[in-house]
Amino acid sequence: MNRDRTVDVLVVGAGPAGLALAARLATAGAGVEVLEREEDAGGVPRHCHHGGFGGPVRPWITGPAYARRAVRAAVSAGATVRTGVTAIGWDGPLSLETTGPGGPERITARAVVLATGARERPRSARLVPGSRPAGVLTTGELQQAVHLYGQDVGRRAVVVGAEPVARHAVRTLRRAGAEVVAVVTERSRGAAVRGVPLLTATTVGELRGRGRLSGVAVRHEDGRSGVLACDTVVFTGDWIPDHELARRGGVALDPGTRGPSVDASFRTSVPGVFAVGNALHGIEPAATAAAAGAAAAAPVLARLSGAPWPEPGPPLAVRAPLLWVAPNRLTDLADLTGLAGRPLLLRSGDPLTNPVVTAAQDGRLLWRRRHPGRVPPSRSLRLAPGWTYRVDRAGGPVVLGLG
Repeated sequence: MNRDRTVDVLVVGAGPAGLALAARLATAGAGVEVLEREEDAGGVPRHCHHGGFGGPVRPWITGPAYARRAVRAAVSAGATVRTGVTAIGWDGPLSLETTGPGGPERITARAVVLATGARERPRSARLVPGSRPAGVLTTGELQQAVHLYGQDVGRRAVVVGAEPVARHAVRTLRRAGAEVVAVVTERSRGAAVRGVPLLTATTVGELRGRGRLSGVAVRHEDGRSGVLACDTVVFTGDWIPDHELARRGGVALDPGTRGPSVDASFRTSVPGVFAVGNALHGIEPAATAAAAGAAAAAPVLARLSGAPWPEPGPPLAVRAPLLWVAPNRLTDLADLTGLAGRPLLLRSGDPLTNPVVTAAQDGRLLWRRRHPGRVPPSRSLRLAPGWTYRVDRAGGPVVLGLG
């Protein structure tokens, strides 16, 4: 180990959440260092060249512009942002081993924040059989190839997925000069794009080709099957938190989100370790991740001031078709430090229409509310947290369901 250093707060990940948190902490006078394994800071928005990152006020702002603004805000506030540096493991509860251009380091902090984001599961993790030809990508790999490196991505493409990110993949492929022959999804509905056939209730059964992809075998739920001739396939959506560093540090993971289990103040099961943004769950918009990062500043500053790390209360769980809820831990201080002002995010695996959401504990109904409108699987319900004061801190899990 070349060097040992100590900082107030070490943030791992320079995406929207990590940068927003760093800006708030540095403005408050804390010493903040942000580590980013990529060569440039800004996270996923760096290679999302579509607009919409400025919200309803500035809808024309693209992802790269949004990322540059976030980096400038953090650095201008006094945070140190180091790129090309990877946290490879832990050397104690609040000590991280890192490697980068300057060689290995051990960095010890008074508080560590995991802002490592989420990633799309690749073909291998989706257990799609077949050969292993070139031309098999995720949306992130596609956007980096086109927007960052100007690489050729093929001439005929199939996009797999139903979330809105599938539409962005289609636009990126068209920008690169490729014809999109179909969008394929297992769901009954999908992200329709003008001029592109949408194959719903259809699964990818096999990838074919040697050297380069030559086709995708598909099968409809009614038994019809066929092969889509293509030289590129893009697997979109199916997000999973990048939780490897959390697991290595012994941080408890939530079975629903597959990210670190946290309370309303972003505290994990390890004292002094926080987690924010899309490291906690499937993908949310950059603005939502940034808002979570900004909100985490207060509990992190409280930790620096000596606030105790509370004992966990009952967990929050979900019942199918709901997939996850975040935050998903309750603590004795939750009502005072977070839940009173921040909504819970709740995600369903199926599309919902006017859903009635319930919360129950040990057979006792705590809360019930109807949410008007349609909610697709790609969007989270936002639940007001006022009902959490009814939770018995000594009771069993609090289960959210539909009823």
